Amino acid sequence: MSDFRERAAGIGALADPLRRALYLYVCAQDHPVARDEAADALDVPLHKAKFHLDRLADDGLLDVEFARLSGRSGPGAGRPSKLYRRSAREIAVSLPEREYELAGRLMAEAIAESSRSGAPVLDALVSVAAAHGRTLAHAARETITMGSADDMGADALGIACAALAEHGYEPRIESGGATLTNCPFHALAESHTDLVCRMNLALVEGLVDEIGPGDVDARLDPAEGRCCVTLSQRSR
Repeated sequence: MSDFRERAAGIGALADPLRRALYLYVCAQDHPVARDEAADALDVPLHKAKFHLDRLADDGLLDVEFARLSGRSGPGAGRPSKLYRRSAREIAVSLPEREYELAGRLMAEAIAESSRSGAPVLDALVSVAAAHGRTLAHAARETITMGSADDMGADALGIACAALAEHGYEPRIESGGATLTNCPFHALAESHTDLVCRMNLALVEGLVDEIGPGDVDARLDPAEGRCCVTLSQRSR
């Protein structure tokens, strides 16, 4: 959820009308903008422009660079000015959390793989999604190793749910398993149900098999208002 908090903070920074106006002004320019230029353009005191521009930079919406606007260098040229330009970082927030960019990336990789190998696109998508799930599992195990395990627990089910929580699945651990109460690909699932459910299942299977082979089962169990995949803990 840390990435979500960072993105939400970035969006929240634009709630202030003056900060939003400064951001839009900077974005509209074809050059990095100095503080005094922005203050003059919006007819606000320089100290206010400084404060809000720095806040936008702190929240990742603007990038900062330094340059001497006079073009002079050497002794007597003065201190470089702090300049702002729109950040290359893309920020989007949805509630409930969605992962449409991830879905698009997985599907694009599957199409490319299908074109390369001749495999059916759906088979390629299942393979690509499973590989991504394994990547998420590696990241989750590293987090556990560094001693920052989620309070859901450090067993295989808990680790899997912690990893899935980071990507919008909103897992709810129940007796002997877990329900994923949110589908990160909801709108796609409504119009392309079989495709998205197969992708979801492959991703979650790849994750749980990598975290604890034989410890947790992922299966299709569609129901209204949640992800089509549920988890169950195997008895030992």
